[in-house]
Parts: sequence; structure tokens; C-alpha cells
Amino acid sequence: MTDSDQLAEYPIPPVDAIEPPPEWERLREQCPVAHVRLPSGDQAALLTRYDDVRQVLSDPRFTRNAEGAARVSAEGSGIFDQRRADVPRSGEGHQRWRRRMTKWFTAKRMAAMRPSIEAMAGQLVDEMIAHGQPADLKASLGFPLPVWVICELLGVPASDRDRFSHWSDTFLNLSRYSAAEMDAAHSAFRAYMAGHVEAKRANPGTDLLSDLITGTDSAGESLSDDALVSTGTGLLIAGHETTTNMIGKMMAMLLADRDRWEQLVADRGLVRTAVEESLRYDANAGFGMIRYASEELELSDGVLPAGTTAICSMASANRDERIFAEPAEMDLTRSPNVHLSFGAGPHSCIGQSLARTELQVVLEVLLRRLPTLALAGPAAELPLVEGLLVGGLREVPVVWR
Repeated sequence: MTDSDQLAEYPIPPVDAIEPPPEWERLREQCPVAHVRLPSGDQAALLTRYDDVRQVLSDPRFTRNAEGAARVSAEGSGIFDQRRADVPRSGEGHQRWRRRMTKWFTAKRMAAMRPSIEAMAGQLVDEMIAHGQPADLKASLGFPLPVWVICELLGVPASDRDRFSHWSDTFLNLSRYSAAEMDAAHSAFRAYMAGHVEAKRANPGTDLLSDLITGTDSAGESLSDDALVSTGTGLLIAGHETTTNMIGKMMAMLLADRDRWEQLVADRGLVRTAVEESLRYDANAGFGMIRYASEELELSDGVLPAGTTAICSMASANRDERIFAEPAEMDLTRSPNVHLSFGAGPHSCIGQSLARTELQVVLEVLLRRLPTLALAGPAAELPLVEGLLVGGLREVPVVWR
């Protein structure tokens, strides 16, 4: 593994929409800290065991962006390769920023937003039914719903939703877009958000961005315009593309085995645990999370040297036999479910409560409106998204009676 010519290439290609790569199980058993080569050509350590992934993600010393960290994209301009200092990445400043953000994703706020999300989902399902079948569930529901929600959260006009969707795609580039296209997207988005921030300063509303503009953190500090723009970027990434793809994958997983869907039709009280199990079971989760080991770290089966870029495969960790009973089985009643799909520790996903709410709403609306929903073809033949850091399906064709 020390010869760069013998390094495994990462990401590991998925088998299909449902099945995990067999390499995950082999790596967990034989090489839980594996040396891999990224699309950029740089080297990293791939972590596949649950305990190792959780330990690294939970360690507040290690952040995503650092000088000396491996580059992910061959073009070097993807979102993981940005090293802007606008928003504090660690320490007390980061925690103050997180506290301001997390108050917008409390259970109380999610309950308040839920009727609006249900109305959006209902409207989109109505339009899908009106257009007839077969229909693409991703294009009809999975793609528009999260961008509608994130634009509402940022106070962005409905007319700009399509532009946000394009920017989200580009920011998550792995190999789909050129460096020039990514630079152009970053410039266009920053220019848009700078203008949007200026407009909100002049006329603040009741949205999250207005609150960040007009308020201060616990130390009495306000966010700079650059920090506000970077926050908007992060919300767009977390709030759109990942949830869009998870909606499509969740429905593909649940419809791939008719017994799963019929179980939910018979007992809609399983929606919450079914969403959590879909997040755990996801075999096409994408790149994983990056952490830069600024200090040496002892893992359960080895040492991560200082200066190592670690790729934390939450999807592999979620299949770890040491943690989950029968991890290869999709159990819609599984509880507790300690999956790592949203990360862990001080950098866990801020918007996970919003993502959960959207996934639950989608499932509830479809169960109510289309209990006879079915895939239009075999799940294994669903086309995969390629060239982006997030895993997903290009389309999810469905039919109903």
C-alpha cells in the first residue's frame, strides 16, 4: 500500500442503486484504515469502521479544511476544497455560529414549518398525478421540494429556485464540471448572495438570513457579509442536493421490495423509523466526510498519523456488523438506530432535523395519496448520478393504479 501505483482509487464505484460495494465489508474486516488515491491524485486514509468514523468525526480538533489537506476534486475547486475563513471552522467562534444556526432547526420550528412543507409536497404530487404516468419521482417531487424549502428559509424569491438548483449541483462537483464552470458558479452565487444580503439589510424579513443579518451571537458579534454569503452556500448544499437525492434513494429502497412498502401502507406509524432506516441503509451515499488530522490519533485498530487527510465513510460505518444487528437487512422497525448519516460531534449536520422533516413528509404524502405506488422497472437498473460528491439516482420512474 506504500507504492502510489498500488493505491486503491476512491470513491469506490457503487454496485447499483441499492447494493453496497463488496469492498466495504472486506475493508472493515481486513483494512479499516486504507490508503486511497482521490480524483485529484492526492492520497488519503479511508475509514470504514463505525467506531473509527465516529471517533474522528466527533473530535473537535479535526476540521474539513486545513492547509496541507488533500484536495478532493481533480479541478481543485469543489466545495470540499474551499478554504475560506469567513465562517469559523472550529473553536468557540464556530460554536457561537452553530448556536445561532441551530435555533432555526429546533423541533418547535420544524413543527411550525411542517404544514408549509406538506402543502408544497401535496402540490407537487398533485401536479405529478395530473401529468400522468410513468412519472419521474425525483424530477416531480424530490428535486423541487428541498430547493423550495431552502429558498423559503433564506428568503429567496420563488423565481430564483432554478438558479439555486444549478449552483447546488456545481458546488458538489467531483468530475462533472470543469474548473472554469465551477469558478463561474462560485462567482455568480457569491454575487447573487451579496446582493441578496444587501437587500435584506435594507428590508429584513422573518427568514433565517434576515435574523443573521440583524442579530448578534452570544459574544455580541455580528456576521460579516462574506460570512453571510458562505453561510448561504452551506445551507444551499446541505438543504438541497443531499435531501433531493435522499428522497429518490429512500423511495427506491422502499419500493424495491414490495413487502416494505406494504408494511408502511398498513402501519403509517412506522414512517419515522423507516426514514431513519433508509438513511442507515443507503448504499449510495456519496463521498463521505473529510477530516484533516492535525495531530496523531489512535484508532481502534491503528494510528492515524498527523498530517493525514481522513475520508470517513459513514455509509460503510452504517453497515458495521459490530454495531448493527443484521446490517444487510432493511428493518423498518429498527430502534434505536445510531446511524452516522448526519455525521457526529461538533460538525454534525445542522439541518438534519429539516432533512428528517422533509423525508417524513414526502413519505406520509405519498402513502396517503398513492398507496399503490410502484417502481416502473427493476431497482437495480435505476441510473446513478455520476460526477458529484453526493450519491443519488438520475431518475426514479414510478407508476400507480
